[in-house]
Amino acid sequence: MSVTVETRTVGPGADDYLEDAWELKERIRRSEGVLKQRRGFFADAYRRSSVHVLLADEELVGFAAVRRDGYVLFLAIATEYRGQGFGERLIGHVAEEHDSITCHARASNEAALGFYESLGFEIRRRIDTYYEDGGDAYYLKLGEDTGLTNRISDMLR
Repeated sequence: MSVTVETRTVGPGADDYLEDAWELKERIRRSEGVLKQRRGFFADAYRRSSVHVLLADEELVGFAAVRRDGYVLFLAIATEYRGQGFGERLIGHVAEEHDSITCHARASNEAALGFYESLGFEIRRRIDTYYEDGGDAYYLKLGEDTGLTNRISDMLR
């Protein structure tokens, strides 16, 4: 049986899919030890962001919450949907709206770092004790001032 995966965008101020996004983030946190944000912080950041959601037969299987400056606050893909290009699809949607994309990734999260670097993100700096639990982070950036959409489009071809 084939599953239809579609992308929708939730504008700032909306709660659409907030509970589902929280549950997905928490499943990932429990199994992988990442995405450790507190609920209040998560909900506030979600509501202030544009959120690109991935839906498989109307079930949320991934999302990217992005500030208006192109900073990715959260990117999460359900484990069973990884490796199928859905993270790239979400970053591609972000690239359509921004000339550059930035984010932080936990220094110990090799999977996330590998994913971002495979898309062309560059590590700009390491930040010691960035996370509330004392974990270190890398600040990553993709793009400069122009041509980001073309870079992503070329990469996904």
